[in-house]
Amino acid sequence: MVTPTEKNHNKHLDLLQDYKIHLIKYIEELEKMDKQSEFAKTWNETTIKERKQELQIIDKIIKNLIRF
Repeated sequence: MVTPTEKNHNKHLDLLQDYKIHLIKYIEELEKMDKQSEFAKTWNETTIKERKQELQIIDKIIKNLIRF
């Protein structure tokens, strides 16, 4: 039987995983824009770097939550 704490834990883990997938798609879209336009490349450079760092942090959080 699943306890309320376990259910809540799984819910938050699923939300983090969904956000991770969203970030991956977002980064891919920005990189596609970069290939199409030189202006977009300089504009998105910082954003892509920040999102990749955010993705690394989310990966660490997910790994730690799985261990819990």
